[in-house]
Amino acid sequence: MEKMMLAIGRLKEGEGKFEKFMAFFQSDEGMAMRKAAAHVEKTVPGILPDKSGIMFKVHVHNEEEMMGIVKGTNPVMKPIYDECIQSIELFELTQVSLDEKKD
Repeated sequence: MEKMMLAIGRLKEGEGKFEKFMAFFQSDEGMAMRKAAAHVEKTVPGILPDKSGIMFKVHVHNEEEMMGIVKGTNPVMKPIYDECIQSIELFELTQVSLDEKKD
């Protein structure tokens, strides 16, 4: 079952952490890891203006894989996580209907 989730990450302080993280996420190795957890083509990225944080709205098809990525325990993600990530929070998203309810 597919779930929409929001991952919000804080990067460690230091020169080039954002660029290094994004280069990994866009690499063949990073893309393969991401595809194992979510539909990459549906991912919506965002960054803080000062590049100190990132967020991704993702359509997750493998929650266990996603948890490994977010926790930094995924073996492919671990080195870049340890070097660049301060923390990541993960939220489940539910769509809110904008239709007026009729009594």
